[in-house]
Amino acid sequence: MFRELVRKKQQISQEECIQILKNEKRGVLSVHGDDDYPYGMPLNHYYCEEDGKLYFHSGMTGHKIDSLRQNSKVSYCVYDEGYRKEGEWALNIRSVILFGRIEFLEDREKIYEISRKLSYKFTDDTAYIEREIEHSGPRTLMFALTIEHMTGKLVNEA
Repeated sequence: MFRELVRKKQQISQEECIQILKNEKRGVLSVHGDDDYPYGMPLNHYYCEEDGKLYFHSGMTGHKIDSLRQNSKVSYCVYDEGYRKEGEWALNIRSVILFGRIEFLEDREKIYEISRKLSYKFTDDTAYIEREIEHSGPRTLMFALTIEHMTGKLVNEA
């Protein structure tokens, strides 16, 4: 069903893919948008090791939400900051591409729990996080990406 990576020598392990998902803060979610146009947008994510899903927070309405309610199939791309080998100008970048389906969360306590975990990727200010959850939590939509296929590779820009 899903295509194999063409340049297999550049493929990284599933463990490396998961580390990228855990460590990087954001990626690009691509959905099936209006009039059959793809619609991609940058989003923050949280990777949960317990269930292997990626979680995203959002407002309650908009193009993204309408598209997800119409078609739950998505693609998500995450890449790291890269590194340069000594004496070289080109970046070496590890990227991960996921395919899967979105499900919306209904459980408010789980939404708040995941919101906290996501927030800690950006700040360790617990008081700030709790204020934000108290203020914005009731208007926060949370959805999860169940991964059906994941590939990662190391690419040299040269």
